[in-house]
This record gives sequence, structure tokens and C-alpha cells, in this order.
Amino acid sequence: MTQATAIIVGASSLLSREIAKQLADDGVELALLAQDPQSLIEFSQSLPTKSEVFPLQIDDPQAIISTLTAVWHSLGGAHLVLVNTGLNSYDPELPWQPEQDIITVNVQGFSAICNTAFRLFRDQGYGQLAAINSIAGLRGGPNVAYHASKSYAENYFEGLSMHAQRLKLPITLTDIQLGLLDKAALQQSRIWLSPPAEVASQVIKAMKAGKRKVYVTKRWRLVAWLTKLLPEFVYNTRHWKTKEQKQAEKAAKKE
Repeated sequence: MTQATAIIVGASSLLSREIAKQLADDGVELALLAQDPQSLIEFSQSLPTKSEVFPLQIDDPQAIISTLTAVWHSLGGAHLVLVNTGLNSYDPELPWQPEQDIITVNVQGFSAICNTAFRLFRDQGYGQLAAINSIAGLRGGPNVAYHASKSYAENYFEGLSMHAQRLKLPITLTDIQLGLLDKAALQQSRIWLSPPAEVASQVIKAMKAGKRKVYVTKRWRLVAWLTKLLPEFVYNTRHWKTKEQKQAEKAAKKE
């Protein structure tokens, strides 16, 4: 297989689309897997390289395994499988159903994708498996199942890397630790909220370099380092507020 080929699992997000666009600009042919494949048809047709769209049943691990395997064989293999799937929600009442949905998608679904891709690369004899994870997995958080699931994903990926090393398999694993972009957006922080094109560019650069783990964007490495160091009594008292909320609080104090 000489033509570079990549499979993006979870291709409907803004970041996935930007990564797909930049890969296609580099001449990489693509297979895009998404829950709503119809939403990607026009986008895939606009890309400069061959691009096919496939349905993804993200809440059914067995269906994920079947789909990914079928797509792999239809392409005749792939050089890269990028996983960008994830479910997040917050409800202070902590109802069980959203927690269960997050676990199904972020733990079972993620594991099914990575396990299947790893085995396909092993049989092929080479390849790169990359995953968009989050520094939210460093500690617990109010989005309880989400934080826990991202910790699981990081450890699962590390286990696959150890397995590849021990068996001397030529498989590159790249764990992309994304910053807390949703919270940066909530705070309207220009410092921490980078344009999607820049985020995608750093993701692709890390994959090309074969990095084992990378923080994207690079400035989030500092936040990750501080997050690890904070004692629990400090970490648990942090509150994320918008600029408007902070301004309202200051105004109230002045009154």
C-alpha cells in the first residue's frame, strides 16, 4: 500500500473536519466514520483527495468492531487510524442515564475502536493509532463519568503502547491530550482557546513526529502540570466562571 490512507473515527466534529482537510491537502486519502454520515457528504466531496463516508454506531461496541473491520478491508488497510469520539454532559443532580451513556461511548466504544485498530495494524505489520483524549482525565471533576472515562482512555492507550513495545510491533501510538477547550470557551479566554486550524495543525505535527503523548495546544502542558500538583483541598474549591459572572460579582461587591 503506497498511497497514504487514514481512517478518522468520529469525523463530524469541527476539529475532525479540520484535521481531515489538512490531511487531504497533504495528499492523504480518507475514510470518515460518523454517526450522521449524510452531514459529511458535501464536506467529503470538497476535499482534494479521495474521501469516503461511513456510518458509525458509537453506542454499540460490537457494531463499531464490525464497521471498522469492514472499512479497513474495503480500503486494503490504512496507515493511520485517528479516534476522536467522546460524550460529555453535566447535571448537578447526577442522573444515571447520562453517566451510563458516557461510559458506553467513552469507555466501551473507545476500547472497541482502539482494540480493533491495534489488531488490524498488528496483522498488517505497521501503522499508527492516534487518539484525541483530554487533560480532564488527570483528575476527577464535576462531570464525573467524563473525567473518569478520559482517565481510563489515557491508561488504556498507555497499555496498548506497552503491549506494542513488549512484542516489538512496529505500531506507533500517539495520545493527544487536548486542553479544556469547552471551559476556555465558557470563560471566553483568548489565551487558551486556539483556532481549530491551529489545533489541527499541532495534532498532525505530533502524529507525523510519532510522539507518544502530546498536549494540544502546547500551552496546556502548564495547566496539566499544575493540575497534577494541586492538593485536593485546593483543586476541589476551583470554580469556572464566565467574564460576565466575574464582572457581576465585582459590581455587586462595590454596591
